[in-house]
Amino acid sequence: MAPLDGFHLPNTTLDTRGLRAVKGAPETFDCEGFVRLLARVRAVDQPILWPAFHRELDEPTPDEIAIPPETKLVVVEGNYLLLQRPCWRDVRPLLDDVWYVDAPPELLRRRLIERAVAFGRTEEEATRHVDDSDMPNGRLVAATKDQASRRIQTG
Repeated sequence: MAPLDGFHLPNTTLDTRGLRAVKGAPETFDCEGFVRLLARVRAVDQPILWPAFHRELDEPTPDEIAIPPETKLVVVEGNYLLLQRPCWRDVRPLLDDVWYVDAPPELLRRRLIERAVAFGRTEEEATRHVDDSDMPNGRLVAATKDQASRRIQTG
């Protein structure tokens, strides 16, 4: 598994840029680093170290996931794999297939609030973040679902 979450910008960078409140939006990721490392995974015949993200730390952790050169399948997980914006549009050509998991918005909202509370936010903080950041991001991602190789309905 090679998650996009490992490419979250550090909180200090988000604070400097005034983006902490919208953490999780496309502009809060190191897209260039993601594309660069994704290209290396496809082309290099040596181990690749991929960053992880630990919600309890709320920070990316560099070089945590090892992808050995003999790996035949790498599953890349992330919201913006089909986004047609500068840098993000460079992701799709590096992927063989993109599957979109389609969940009803209310189910998605409930699960996001539950996850935020489980990792330390109050119900009020979680609801505010989900409504002001996560759900708008979800609508942005939903607009790309027709570009997916396959759609999986859930909920």
